[in-house]
Amino acid sequence: MTYDTASNTHLILRTLLNLTFCQNAPQVRTCGAFLFHCFFKNDNFTATNYSRPIVMRTVLHFVLLFFVASLIYQAPLTAQEVAPKREFRGVWFASVANIDFPSSPGLSEVQFMGEWSEILDVFKAAGFNAVIAQMRPAGDALYNSKIAPRSKYLGATDANENFDPMTLMIVEAHRRNMEFHAWLNPYRASMDTLVENLPSEHPYHSHPEWFLKYGGKLYFNPALPEVRNYITEVVMEIVMEYDVDAIHFDDYFYPYPANGETFPDAEDFTKYGYGFYNIEDWRRSNVDKLISQVSQVIKNAAPDVKFGISPFGVWRNSSADPANGSLTRASVSAYDDLYADVRGWLEKGWIDYVAPQIYWNIGYQAADYQILLDWWQHNSFDRQLYTGQAAYKVNNNPEPAWADPGELLRQVRLNRSVPAVGGSVFYNASSLLRNPLGVLDSLRNKYYATPALPPEMPYLHLPVPLPPQLGKIKLKKGAVTFDCSLDETRNNVSYLVVYRFKDRVPGDFNNPANILTTVHIGPERKVTIIDGGIVTGEIYTYAVSAVNRAHSESALSNWHAVQVRSKKLKRLK
Repeated sequence: MTYDTASNTHLILRTLLNLTFCQNAPQVRTCGAFLFHCFFKNDNFTATNYSRPIVMRTVLHFVLLFFVASLIYQAPLTAQEVAPKREFRGVWFASVANIDFPSSPGLSEVQFMGEWSEILDVFKAAGFNAVIAQMRPAGDALYNSKIAPRSKYLGATDANENFDPMTLMIVEAHRRNMEFHAWLNPYRASMDTLVENLPSEHPYHSHPEWFLKYGGKLYFNPALPEVRNYITEVVMEIVMEYDVDAIHFDDYFYPYPANGETFPDAEDFTKYGYGFYNIEDWRRSNVDKLISQVSQVIKNAAPDVKFGISPFGVWRNSSADPANGSLTRASVSAYDDLYADVRGWLEKGWIDYVAPQIYWNIGYQAADYQILLDWWQHNSFDRQLYTGQAAYKVNNNPEPAWADPGELLRQVRLNRSVPAVGGSVFYNASSLLRNPLGVLDSLRNKYYATPALPPEMPYLHLPVPLPPQLGKIKLKKGAVTFDCSLDETRNNVSYLVVYRFKDRVPGDFNNPANILTTVHIGPERKVTIIDGGIVTGEIYTYAVSAVNRAHSESALSNWHAVQVRSKKLKRLK
């Protein structure tokens, strides 16, 4: 007997295509095992009944198929045409002045959670995988804190003392497998200077010496060690009490310059500034000490929690620093005016990601988005870089570029063309929800149409999970169902990635179109996967991986291949 080449060509061709595209060891093992089966485990292919000429013709046949497939299928695709499997897709929720959420103070628990769940549903459906929610807008807390007063932007939400807003916000985000980053403003203590209106629990009443008034607002004094310790304690409380994925600081360090005012810290410089040539370097040192201290506390107390910063988009103009600055002419810079040496923090490894607020359009003369993107990619020091993008400016800014619905989307495409850029964060939620010029529709229907995993952070040094195990696959109430079990060390598993291929063998695991869903993992060790989007007569192959909080993906589970029939499944593997 001879090996029937024609009957197996289509299967092997698909497998060769998978090998052409694959970039991970699990996929190579899967495809390689299949080829081995075709050649050496097939009943019709043996050393005694297969002649050398036939072997040579068959091998040449497959080599030719592989070569043609490579030419056809490996044509270069642009970032506009193919969405990446790995991409951070975040949105900022500002609570200060009730800009985004909650919509007003004093919501009941039911109203609060209904509003939050509805908003999350919109962003999840639009392909987002992370929310950055402002939980400390001005020396206060949108959570149950023992050391910070309840935020006036939250108000008396409910008579139920057990209602903890942040716990429920995290639960709902994780239910949709969206990361929850707790956004804190470290130094701002009040949006005005009317200290008599501050709640009795505000630290101003017990430590008025910690505070300074500037530009019509009240600030914690960055010079004081006691202030650094207090802010670090705020962070410690959150990472110990809440299941957050990250702590997030924004651009407000020393305040933005107020016209005609000098920041009132001259006496502190005299007291604490020994060894510094000027007050500017001393101020930067004060912020450095806070960032270093917070970073160390997070790494020690919760090593799986990230620490991210969203600084002003210009670190420093080249006119002030020809060697390291960007080719921009910004009137303010993070380094010189806010005293935030973000580049230095990245170089020292104090922060895990940076999301610079590049709130200008491509081609803007003073601060071109493309120029700044290039600068940040060369100064992120192998930490994750996500760009902050100005959704709030779309159709709402005198600069003509923002009247073009394609501006924000061109920025997304530009991000994808730069290897060091891991994704986008949009300011702000309410602006996107208004869908200006159809931007949210474009993200949902095109750019974010397929799921994405956030980029990996190997420098967190978290153990890679073991692969899950799939149980028996069934057809139940018109849906494919199977259990997915985790090993005893499931504590390092954050979520599962469920792959579905419309074929009888696993395909390209790097193509996000093959991701059926992602499933957040709680305390349970077994999860039931339900696929209700099946079609009778179609063939599907399922495989699952486990992912930790650093987004490191395990090897793949065992896999099932089935054909859907009207009342049952035909198991193909």
